[in-house]
Amino acid sequence: MKKQTFKFTTASVDYYFDASIKQLKEVVSVDNTIIITDETIHNLHQAKFKGFKTIVVPPGEKYKNQTTVDSIINQLIELQADRKTTLVGIGGGVITDMTGYVASIYMRGVAFGFVPTTLLAMVDASIGGKNGIDVGLFKNMVGIIRQPKFLLYDVSLLQTLTDADWSNGFAEIIKHACIKDAAMFKLLKANTLATFQKDKKLLADLVERNAKLKTKVVQKDEFEKADRKLLNLGHTLGHALENKYELYHGQAVAIGTAYAAIISEQLLGFKQTEEVKAVLGNYGLPINLEFDKIAVLNVLKMDKKREKNSINYILLEKIGKGVIKQIPIEEIEQIIKAF
Repeated sequence: MKKQTFKFTTASVDYYFDASIKQLKEVVSVDNTIIITDETIHNLHQAKFKGFKTIVVPPGEKYKNQTTVDSIINQLIELQADRKTTLVGIGGGVITDMTGYVASIYMRGVAFGFVPTTLLAMVDASIGGKNGIDVGLFKNMVGIIRQPKFLLYDVSLLQTLTDADWSNGFAEIIKHACIKDAAMFKLLKANTLATFQKDKKLLADLVERNAKLKTKVVQKDEFEKADRKLLNLGHTLGHALENKYELYHGQAVAIGTAYAAIISEQLLGFKQTEEVKAVLGNYGLPINLEFDKIAVLNVLKMDKKREKNSINYILLEKIGKGVIKQIPIEEIEQIIKAF
């Protein structure tokens, strides 16, 4: 287990790379810890939670809402959780988002940590302190930025993922490469999904590289005033599509990234659209979708990145360099209607 500590504005977070979930007992006190997980993870890994008090919720984005949060809080009260209790979210992005949110509001804030079990959660969702829930079709509309106490990485947990779940995580990895790491983009071009699935060392290195990339972006701009917005490449249109069409998060981000590349070509002269599409496709991700443009635009207009009559849209100057461009909503409407 390799420990590294990263400092943020109001907290320090311990990252445990090359770890095993069995080592969780070395990181937290069993007596003062409550695990929050979903039914899928609990069924797969129940033996690894032995000795811990555990709250189990239904799996899936549709349960990432206030009703589930209320249920968790009621169970915490029944378990007599107090201010010395640490909550540990073990699961994908839905679980880490909700665990961080519950920990931030229960008794005005208790400690929490994550053991991400999906590739997407390892490289993206669990990092950076964004915690929250959805409200209807509006993703992450309610929440808070608060850092976890620790992140524990056990890549062996990925062995139970479906190919769709693997692709889901690679959407965020490809996004990171597009905005900040041209060398990683070349690495992704030179390999395949199957290569990373088979080579545990290559996979662990890729997870660590992405975790550190996102962490450095967040350290510079924890509360998303500037560069952290770059992490939203593919997410503006992607979020609008995701709940509307019940897509995997990675599928929606991939489609959003492909369209962002097209918009970048139109507005910035970006010349590598086909390369971006090809890499997305190579990792089993979609690059287009027939969608109800009016319905999606209505959701997009309520995006958190909107500022009055414009949206901060993330585009690409070149692979490895993302930029923030404020685009009037009217112009976005015209661009999307022309797709």
